[in-house]
Amino acid sequence: MADHYEVLGVSREATPDEIKKAYRRLARELHPDVNPGEDASERFKLVTHAYDVLSDPEQRQRYDMGGDSSPFGGAGGGFGGFGDVFEAFFGGAAGGRSGRPRSRRERGQDALVRVTLDLGDVVFGAHRDVEVDTAVLCDTCEGSCCQPGTQPVTCDICHGAGHVQRTVRSLLGNVVTSQPCTTCQGYGTTIPYPCGTCAGQGRVRARRTVSVDIPAGVETGLRLQLPGSGEVGPAGGPNGDLYLEVTVTPHEVFSRDGDDLLATLEVSMPDAVLGTETTIESLDGPVDLEIRPGIQAGDVLTIKGRGITPLRGGQRGDLRVGVHVVTPTRLDAKQRALIEDFAKKTKAPAPHLAEFHQGLFAKLRDRFRNG
Repeated sequence: MADHYEVLGVSREATPDEIKKAYRRLARELHPDVNPGEDASERFKLVTHAYDVLSDPEQRQRYDMGGDSSPFGGAGGGFGGFGDVFEAFFGGAAGGRSGRPRSRRERGQDALVRVTLDLGDVVFGAHRDVEVDTAVLCDTCEGSCCQPGTQPVTCDICHGAGHVQRTVRSLLGNVVTSQPCTTCQGYGTTIPYPCGTCAGQGRVRARRTVSVDIPAGVETGLRLQLPGSGEVGPAGGPNGDLYLEVTVTPHEVFSRDGDDLLATLEVSMPDAVLGTETTIESLDGPVDLEIRPGIQAGDVLTIKGRGITPLRGGQRGDLRVGVHVVTPTRLDAKQRALIEDFAKKTKAPAPHLAEFHQGLFAKLRDRFRNG
């Protein structure tokens, strides 16, 4: 293994600029397109590898730990052979990795899309076509990252291992270290002719439509996971997941309480006294409702099975309607006389404090919950 400084023809004190200039000069002289000779090709590989090491401050510092400019491949040093012993016991290179090269195919990232629903969608569920701006597989290279008709080639520096080894002299002897190959970035192969459509990524940005069935019972802040509907990974790797974050817009009439729906029904004073029948418009359509005579403000009328279907299935909740008796505020003389005559005949007691009733306050909370 030749000394990197000698390969580039610079001193150990050379500055980064001097190293770069030496590399450029030699690369122009030895590049296979300029100098097709076999010796030139081998020297070009050595020059490229030497520059990769010495141009990286951390790699250069580790390389300089050897203490002189001689190769470190032999027994060398007073302790000799420590790297070989380490590999014999642990099956790999000391201080480095000896596994397989990196795979270009990686899992794609997850994507998050926000979707807005109304209360009717929550009750019955909904279907949405969601537009997602994400990464999709490149149609030109189909994830190979190469121009059609070409393929990756084995790296000349690491010979497909994805990492390179070198021996460093330490107090314990010669230690073999392993580092990712800077020429192929640890993949073990290079792509001489990258795909022009995706620039060698195997994927491109595009807008696509994802059809989603949103179940009933969702609520604001809930995230629905669609496995495999996120962006495609580099080099055609597996898709990530798509998450839908739900926002439910407030309804003018109905509000939600768990799996129940709440609403307020305004009843005139005569209808509250005499009772009546009416039809209200629920989210399911018209519903007939009977108001019994003498109904009180704060009473709750329950309509079974007209609420929300639970997210994980089961029986629907109820529609609970809180009664609000509307007291007239403007009376003509004739109406006022009728009310006064009614009050005299009924001999109603004067307003007074009554026994505390917890249920009354619970009804009031239900009635004003959507206010």
